[in-house]
Amino acid sequence: MKCKQIYEIANSLAPFSLSEEYIKKLGYHDNSGIILDCGEEIRGIVFSLDLSKAAVSAAKNAGANCIFTHHPAIWKGVMKLEEGGNADNILTCIREKISVLSAHLNLDAAPGGIDESLMKGLGGEKPLAVYEELTGGGYGRVYTVERSTLEEFVERAKDTFSTDRVISYGSKKVRKVASFCGGGFEEGSLAFAIEKGADTIVSSDAKHHLIAEAVERGLNVVLLTHYAAENYGFLRFAARMKSELRGSVPVYSFTDARLI
Repeated sequence: MKCKQIYEIANSLAPFSLSEEYIKKLGYHDNSGIILDCGEEIRGIVFSLDLSKAAVSAAKNAGANCIFTHHPAIWKGVMKLEEGGNADNILTCIREKISVLSAHLNLDAAPGGIDESLMKGLGGEKPLAVYEELTGGGYGRVYTVERSTLEEFVERAKDTFSTDRVISYGSKKVRKVASFCGGGFEEGSLAFAIEKGADTIVSSDAKHHLIAEAVERGLNVVLLTHYAAENYGFLRFAARMKSELRGSVPVYSFTDARLI
């Protein structure tokens, strides 16, 4: 099995066209797809949220020659490749003949993808509203959960997402949640949460002025680490890929516990 075939299987689960639509609609940047194709038969795949040194080591130790990431291993133009530079891990992959694929915005927005997995992990079943509707997918959701105190909601999130690093603000009972995976807490998503009557907003990487505004407007704010919020859904994607590969290529999941 070659890199292109891995890409096609991923495309069937999280169409890369979603990334293209996201970019055109919102003016965002992405670089999902095949990042590095060394041309060899794939002997094993390591799934890792990022192309980190530890993920590269995990691939080498497992005898895998492909790494599949969520965050694109090359984000924008790389001006030069040099030891110790910002593309050091890519350089190592070239040297070790490890191919690299990434599924970012398409996997965020795909059915069963990272944003939907965040909703389900928080106790939601189906969205009442979607922030950014895309063809066959979407990003950002408002939904109901079992009524609880904020403290109870946070403790369940810690358990589900395997993290102790959760920051929370507010004191309202939790019943209607707006969640945005990754760094999706911004002016537009906050306005959407308020408009749809959410009492709690869940995301990562929030700026101070947005936290302050949300609290002023009476919302609870719950911030998971970016890694914990997204690795939860990414591991489920890896399991789906493993099922689709039907044993033809070994699949390994790498979790960087330092970032959870």
